[in-house]
Amino acid sequence: MELVNPCRMLQDARKGGYAIGAFNVHNLETLRAVAEAAREAGAPVIIQATPGTVKYAGADFLMAMAQTAARRVNVPIALHLDHSSDLDTIKACIAAGFTSVMFDGSKLPWEENIALTRQVVAMAREKGVAVEAELGRIGGREEELQVASKEASYTDPGEAVAFVAATGIDSLAIAIGTAHGVYKGEPQLDLDRLAAIAARVEIPLVLHGASGVPDEAIKQCIQRGICKINIATDLKLAMAAALRETLAANPEENDPRRYLTPAVNRVKEVALTKMYLFGAAGRA
Repeated sequence: MELVNPCRMLQDARKGGYAIGAFNVHNLETLRAVAEAAREAGAPVIIQATPGTVKYAGADFLMAMAQTAARRVNVPIALHLDHSSDLDTIKACIAAGFTSVMFDGSKLPWEENIALTRQVVAMAREKGVAVEAELGRIGGREEELQVASKEASYTDPGEAVAFVAATGIDSLAIAIGTAHGVYKGEPQLDLDRLAAIAARVEIPLVLHGASGVPDEAIKQCIQRGICKINIATDLKLAMAAALRETLAANPEENDPRRYLTPAVNRVKEVALTKMYLFGAAGRA
């Protein structure tokens, strides 16, 4: 199976009352782990990379690995650029074959955010690529992206309607109280705000910063209209913990295949658990 545009899988998820897992990968090992989890669960999945990962691995390498994974596991896989505010990076990923991109203009003034988002939509449409955007500001830190708690702002339902109409985007990331990175306490989500946005916005809604959010809160978000859920930190924590354990137990080990395999398995376990939690298992 070839890589797919995620619009159909997200629309099906919204209609079906479940969510697609969107997992940030950083290398062959994490990408393979997510793809194998999707095959085992029989779940459509979005594999995504931040601009930092694109810089680290290269858009062409990521594309080649994702394409190979899609052909090997034979479930719908989309390749998405996450949280980019740089048009050159977006252009490069579209040219490389990514099937979805996110333009994050959430820190920009309203009119500028709309203008640049529309520019990205026009670029993407020429290649059949989906576009996600963000309205409101999600707190926390993800690589170079850092938003202090005092700078975070929730998405206004009325502004969401106007933004979607003005830009023509395919999916919208909203801010309802989640944050990127590791939570210091349990997040308090504004579920009423989510329900109000979902009642007025027809396109798929995206939850960023979902690592560390309690399972029950995730289920409540899906019930209220979230149909794409981003997971990054949970995968990184799982991989790092497995590597530390393996190397501590085998300090003389020098074969990457041996010390990375337990890490791949741990990441796969996390991704698989999320796919079942989101209700995506068996939906491929």
